[in-house]
Amino acid sequence: MAREEEAKPLYQIVVESILNQVNSGQLEANQRLPSESELCKIYSVGRNTIRRAISELVNDGVLRTVPGVGTFVVDTRLDKTAEYLFGFSQEMEFIGKKVTSQVLEATIIPADPILSRRLQIQLGADVVFLNRVRLMDGEPTAIERSYLPHMLCPGILEHDFSVNSLYEILSTVYDKRPDHGEQVIEASLATPEVSELLGLTPPAVVFVFRRETRMATGQVVEYVDSELRADRFRFYTNLRLFSTPDEFAFRRLPLKVAS
Repeated sequence: MAREEEAKPLYQIVVESILNQVNSGQLEANQRLPSESELCKIYSVGRNTIRRAISELVNDGVLRTVPGVGTFVVDTRLDKTAEYLFGFSQEMEFIGKKVTSQVLEATIIPADPILSRRLQIQLGADVVFLNRVRLMDGEPTAIERSYLPHMLCPGILEHDFSVNSLYEILSTVYDKRPDHGEQVIEASLATPEVSELLGLTPPAVVFVFRRETRMATGQVVEYVDSELRADRFRFYTNLRLFSTPDEFAFRRLPLKVAS
């Protein structure tokens, strides 16, 4: 191993060291690197070696340099909308990512009191349960547990959901198009099982989703709870003032009356 290290150019050793720190999370997104002089001391190399290593990492999109400020780790998290109803496959394909799934379980279960309330169906009614790990460009990225009233989509588990989109099948095969929903998002520590499935090193943070998806009629077509890797996503939304500032103002003083 020592011989292999000796055979590598010094700048390449620095490149690999910084890259390993970024990939392991030791260097976090938007974190500033030590100064050039500090890096020279850390790696026992000259300033030119550090500059070449940083230049290569900047060209690879791992680092960004702000003149007069420093060098920072690039935030590689993907933007995910919080205001539109998309299936995971649809949304990731919009940004050029290939989505596949590992089906952990696909079966019919009876509705317990929670599912009966969430799906607005009778207690004990048949529920489609689809548990998948979602992979983005081959990397485990999310876990989705979907629950659907079986009466709305009989035989749906005959489809291969390792490659097919659930929302696409609902829309095209069963004419049950998801239209809107109510969703709660919160941050949480990943359980040991979730950490293992997503390839995370505990303790790790995930985004937890709970959503009731409805058709245009208002009927619930799906309840889903899922976890997304917090190191791969960030959320964005467009905001606008619901009313004019005057409408929000507390009018504690009487209005002036024209004399």
